[in-house]
Amino acid sequence: MRVRDGWPLVWSLALAQLVSWGSIYYSFSLFVGDMEAELGWGRPALNGALSLGLMASGLAAYPVGAWIDRHGGRAVMTAGSLLGAALLLAWSQIHSLVGFYLLWLGLGLALSATLYDPVFAVLTRRFPQSFRTRITALTLIGGFASTVFIPLTKLFIDTLGWRHALVALALCNILICLPIHFWLLDDRGPGAEAPSEPGPSVVELKRIGEEAMRRALRHRVFWSLAICFTAYYATFSAMTFHLIPLLGERGVAGDIIVATYATIGPAQVAGRIIVFSLRRVLSSANAGRLAFAALPVSVLILLAFPGETPALFAFAILYGLGNGVVTVVRGTAVPDLMWREGYGAINGALALPSNVARAVAPFGAAWIWSISNAYLPVLWTIFFGAIAAAAGFWLAASWGRVAVPPRGE
Repeated sequence: MRVRDGWPLVWSLALAQLVSWGSIYYSFSLFVGDMEAELGWGRPALNGALSLGLMASGLAAYPVGAWIDRHGGRAVMTAGSLLGAALLLAWSQIHSLVGFYLLWLGLGLALSATLYDPVFAVLTRRFPQSFRTRITALTLIGGFASTVFIPLTKLFIDTLGWRHALVALALCNILICLPIHFWLLDDRGPGAEAPSEPGPSVVELKRIGEEAMRRALRHRVFWSLAICFTAYYATFSAMTFHLIPLLGERGVAGDIIVATYATIGPAQVAGRIIVFSLRRVLSSANAGRLAFAALPVSVLILLAFPGETPALFAFAILYGLGNGVVTVVRGTAVPDLMWREGYGAINGALALPSNVARAVAPFGAAWIWSISNAYLPVLWTIFFGAIAAAAGFWLAASWGRVAVPPRGE
């Protein structure tokens, strides 16, 4: 089997996902302290650039998805890797705060072209009979991005300094992601698993995608998923950036906080392994119902048992399991509950409000905290956000079509 076919391609794309997530998204927080010390910029100003990048990523999600529907993923994902590497190099030479914001505006575009949404569109387009299994497998590898790149980036910073560490991360994109996206993605059309047949023209694909998008905007499942994923990413982002100070406010010891946070990542991967193992008996709709129900329950544990160590680990395991499964469901919900036509555009349209919510939520949570100088109102807000996400998915799963995984999966 050629590397461009089947599972070798999936594992190669999974490796590129690990590098793309790890080198740009997860590495950011490790550079903040050194940049503050050398450049004198405040932490809110630095994080504002990240938020701008995430917003840019959300706004670009729809056109990126529509492009993949019509032309495939090779050009846009190759361009994303090249842009990401170039801007990491530019970051290593940065001295202007305005320039840093412009740089992160570009990095947001790079993220929109290289992370899960575009690669989900590629796999769904290329493997219409087995995309669920392949998306799940890809996220198993992608789930280790923070596990690999947080210590690797710290090693680069400690040994090379923060500026040269960015050069090293740029080289990771050039040497790993760029070749995978350029040489292994050959942009064969929909149904590449089937025997080779003449496919629809670009004009026809554009018409199909536009019709599918118009149909989606009139469909209650689309709007239920939009509510679901927007609420989910808002709560997830708020929890990600505020969990550590929240636990610190409750007097939890530092080593317990670190251990709690470290438990979430492996639990996410465990959730994906469970879904992969049960793929023949557990539909993605039922997996999503369970995962989204787990999230508000995990937050309730934090509310009911503040600062108790066993409860913290129970929260981390349940929260991680739910988030791990949600990532898979995020990639399969549109074709499973709606249809495959126009997948990239529809998924991109769903990603737009989700990414904006992910960018704004940490600041919103900080504002809620500032009103009472306490995290309890923040935690209740996160809980109701998780309830909204669960309700949105349960409605979508109830209204959506019943998708039966093919026997080959």
